[in-house]
Amino acid sequence: MKAIKLGLLSVLLAAAAQVANAGEVSAAVAANFTVPVQQIAELFQKETGHTVKFSFGSSGKFYSQIQNGAPFDVFLAADEKNPMLLEKEGLAVKDSRFVYALGKLVLWSAQPGFVDDKGAVLGKGNYNKIAYADPKLAPYGLAAQETLQKMNLWDKVQSKLVTGESITQTYQFAATGNAELAFIALAQVTKDGKVTEGSWWIVPGEMYNPIKQSAVQLTAAKDPAAAKAFLIFLKGEKAAAVIRGFGYAMP
Repeated sequence: MKAIKLGLLSVLLAAAAQVANAGEVSAAVAANFTVPVQQIAELFQKETGHTVKFSFGSSGKFYSQIQNGAPFDVFLAADEKNPMLLEKEGLAVKDSRFVYALGKLVLWSAQPGFVDDKGAVLGKGNYNKIAYADPKLAPYGLAAQETLQKMNLWDKVQSKLVTGESITQTYQFAATGNAELAFIALAQVTKDGKVTEGSWWIVPGEMYNPIKQSAVQLTAAKDPAAAKAFLIFLKGEKAAAVIRGFGYAMP
């Protein structure tokens, strides 16, 4: 009985120490990674006691906000360019940058049977609107533009394009029926490794430049230790299992 009490006391003391040492990480996260990162953060909190507070949006907007002093500790972008620029500008910790996921572009419609498995619907033109994210702000929007250019359709679809500020708004255009088609992140319509609604074409990787989603620790981090711990966890197998489940490839 005494041994059990001592064991319980040890567990309670360890838990109390974890709470006492717990920090909070403020993370700027690319919109396509909204659901996966929340699941990863739950696992991270259970393991370390640290919590994560999120802001979601386009990588380009976050880059500008961080330049202007936005109080983030880590930046999980949808590209390599913006974290790299922050590193060069001294706003990100040197050598903390790494690719945490390889994004996949999908052409999606909320209507079952509307999109074929080769994307031929794009050339048929039997749709009024096609949504994509602003290519100046969102890497998935740039990938969509590159795909349409590769298919020699970019000029032909100009009158049909609807531009979202982020990949989340782009998805909403299609989900609500305001656009029949949308170029979005595969992760947005994937659960447990499968797309379960609507119709879709997973765009072949050779149609656009690789979407190397990169993370970096910021020099202005209020709790550098907690920020570093979160990025280390993001590199680990527990996080990788979540990331793969949403259709991303791993670097």
